[in-house]
Amino acid sequence: MDFLKKVSFTPKLVTTFKDYNMSRFKDDLIAGVVVGIVALPLAVAFGIASGVTPTVGLITAVIGGFLVSALGGCSVQIGGPTGAFIVIIYGIIQQYGLTGLAIATLLAGLILVALGLFRLGTVIKFIPYPIVIGFTSGIALTIFSTQITDFFGLNTGALPSEFISKWAVYFTHFDTVHWATLAVGLVSLLIIIIAPYISKRIPGALAAIVIVTAVVWVLREYCGLQGVETIGDRFSGLSGSIPMPHEIDINIATINALLPSAFTIAMLGAIESLLSATVADGATGQTTDCNTELIGQGVANIVVPFFGGIPVTGAIARTMTNITNGGRTPVAGIIHAVVLLLIFLFLMPLINLVPMACLAGVLIMVAYNMSGWRTVRAILKTPKSDVTVMIVTFLLTVVFDLTIAIELGLLLAILLFLRRVMENTEIHHFGEQIDIAEGQEVNTHEILNLEKGVEVYEIDGPFFFGVATKFDEMMRSMGDKPLVRILRMRKVPFVDSTAIHNLEILIKASQKDGIHVVLSGVRENVHQVLEKAKIEELVGADHVCDHITKAVAVANKLALALAEQRKVVAE
Repeated sequence: MDFLKKVSFTPKLVTTFKDYNMSRFKDDLIAGVVVGIVALPLAVAFGIASGVTPTVGLITAVIGGFLVSALGGCSVQIGGPTGAFIVIIYGIIQQYGLTGLAIATLLAGLILVALGLFRLGTVIKFIPYPIVIGFTSGIALTIFSTQITDFFGLNTGALPSEFISKWAVYFTHFDTVHWATLAVGLVSLLIIIIAPYISKRIPGALAAIVIVTAVVWVLREYCGLQGVETIGDRFSGLSGSIPMPHEIDINIATINALLPSAFTIAMLGAIESLLSATVADGATGQTTDCNTELIGQGVANIVVPFFGGIPVTGAIARTMTNITNGGRTPVAGIIHAVVLLLIFLFLMPLINLVPMACLAGVLIMVAYNMSGWRTVRAILKTPKSDVTVMIVTFLLTVVFDLTIAIELGLLLAILLFLRRVMENTEIHHFGEQIDIAEGQEVNTHEILNLEKGVEVYEIDGPFFFGVATKFDEMMRSMGDKPLVRILRMRKVPFVDSTAIHNLEILIKASQKDGIHVVLSGVRENVHQVLEKAKIEELVGADHVCDHITKAVAVANKLALALAEQRKVVAE
C-alpha cells in the first residue's frame, strides 16, 4: 500500500480540462490536423522500413499516438513509430517473426511501466549524451543503408542483415540501377529539401509524396512508364479497416529469448520519449512528469501488439511540429490520431499509389536529420572518454546491432563515470597537525596538534567499492603502524557494501595489531548505514564522533594512555 501511495501517475490530459476553453481547442485542432498530415508519410515509411506493411505503421500511429497523448506526462508529446526503432524491429522480425515482435513490444511496454512506477524517469534522462548521439548516428547510417535498393531500383534479391555484407551486395549490383526509379528518388529528395524554403508550413515529405505520386501515376497510365515500384505493387490487398485484437502466445522460452530485445526497445523508447519531452519543455516552458510519461508510453506499447502494431515512442520532429502550430495540450495529440484514423479508413487506396523510391527519399532525409553530424563534430572536441563512448556505441550499432550497442555503451559509460569519481575522490593523510577548516572557503583556520602515534586519513568524496579498494591499498602501503587511526568522513556523502566490508576488515586488522580506530564527522545517513552494519558496535560508540575536534581529543587521550602502557611494559 505504501508503494502505491508513492506511485507518480497523473496524465496531463486529466489536468488539462480544469481551465480548457474554445480558444485552446481551436489551437489544438489546427495543430492536430497539421501533425496528423505530417505523420502520415512517416508512419507509412517507418512501417515499410521496419519490415511490416504500411497498414501496420498507420495502426501504430493511430492507437499508439492516442494512448501516448491520453496517458502521458507531457502536454505536447506526439507518439508513434519512429526511425530509431527501424533497425531493432527489422532484426526481431528476421529472427523471430511478427509474433516475436509482438512479444518483445509487449515486454518492453511492461518494462516501461515498471520504470515509471519505480520513479526511474528522471534517472533515464541523465543517460550520457555521447551514448545517445552514438547510437542515434549509428541508426541513421543503418536506415540510410536499408533504402539503397528502393532509391536506386537495384535488383539485388534478398539482402543480408549485416551492414558490411549488405554494402558488399550493393557494390556488386550497381550495374542494375533502374534510372526511372532513381529519378523518382532524386526528385522526391529535392522536393523535401526545397519545401521549407518555399513555406515552413508545408511538410516536405508530404509535398514530395503528393507531387511525385501524381506524376508517376500519370506517366504510368498515359506514357507507359514501367519498372517504378509502388506500395500497391509490393503490398497487394492492403485493408482500410482496423484489425480486431488478437491473442499473443507467450511462454517462458520466448520471454527468455526476447527479453534482451525488449530491454533495448524499452530503453530506446524511454530515452527518445524523455529527450523529446525535454526539448518540448524548453520550447513551451511546461514541465513533463517523466514517470507518468514512461507509464503512458508503456501502456501504449502493451496495447499496440494486440492490434499487430510496432513499438511506439515520442517523436521529436512531430512534437515540435505540434508546438510550432500552436498545440499546447494532449488534445492536439488525440486529434492527430483521429486525423490518421480518418485517412486510414477512407484514403487507403491512394496510399497504394505511392512509389517506393519516394518513401526511400523520405527515409534518407530522416536518416540525415537523425545523424546529428554537427553534434558529432562538437563532441569530437570534448574529453577523450566522451569521444570513445560515442565512437564505440556508433560502431557497435552499425556493425553489430542496437541491443549490443546500448548494453555495452551503457556499461562503458558507467565504467568511465566510476573512473572519474575515483579520480575525484581523494584520500589525505595527516601525521602531526591538522587544519580543521582545510578544504573549506573560510578565512579563519584552527590547527589541532596530533599526539605521536595518531594519524588522520580524510576521505574526500563517495566511499564506494572503487575508492574502498584505493583506500585499502593506501593503508597497506603505510610504513610504521600508529597507535590510533582517525578516519575523517565529513565529505563522504554515502557508502556502499564494499566500503563497509573493507572498513570492517581494516577495523578488525587494526584492533588485532592493538590500533584504535576513531570515526570523525560521520553524516547522519552514513551513520545510519554504519550502525545497521554494526560498524559502530565494532569500534565502540565512544569512537564515533560528529566533529574532528572531539575525534582528535579522543585519539590523543588514547595515544597517551597506550604510550604510557607500553612504557610501563618496557620498564
